Amino acid sequence: MAPLVRRTWAVRGQTPMLQQRGKHRERVSVAAALWWSPQQDRLGLVFRTLVNEYFNNHRSAAFLESLLREIPDRIVVVWDGGSMHKGDPIRETVDRFWPRLELEPLPPYAPMLNPVEPIWSWLKYEQLSNYAPVDAPQLRKAVHAKLTAISRDQQSLRQFWHASDLPLPRRTLLL
Repeated sequence: MAPLVRRTWAVRGQTPMLQQRGKHRERVSVAAALWWSPQQDRLGLVFRTLVNEYFNNHRSAAFLESLLREIPDRIVVVWDGGSMHKGDPIRETVDRFWPRLELEPLPPYAPMLNPVEPIWSWLKYEQLSNYAPVDAPQLRKAVHAKLTAISRDQQSLRQFWHASDLPLPRRTLLL
């Protein structure tokens, strides 16, 4: 809950003060998928937030299922090797939805290939820096508002994708 403090503007001689409550370990966890539709040649952003919980492999499997409900086409998920992306719940979800759902792992230590990483940097270092919420639900509301707004902006989503080193797939010809 401590704000990410960054340099900011202030009236000369009046140092900005960020008030925060101490000794609270509240948190907001976010899972997101930046997806590309070859038929429409557009990007989309799907995300889920948890207050005072975290995404383990059970919740990540549930997130994959929510992606399948929102995106009607075949899905190839490219993700890192985090522990929340492994285990029986993930394997069971992939087996249940195969061939519509396929997983492709990123190489180890390759955040530069993950197109969601620039979104986290934008959110933390640009949008929510110096933001001191009262509690985790208030932080969740701010995160949700920022991600909802950006999910409607094709130009920004393309910039996030191009900020990673993962190439945008070439449009495929449908015969």
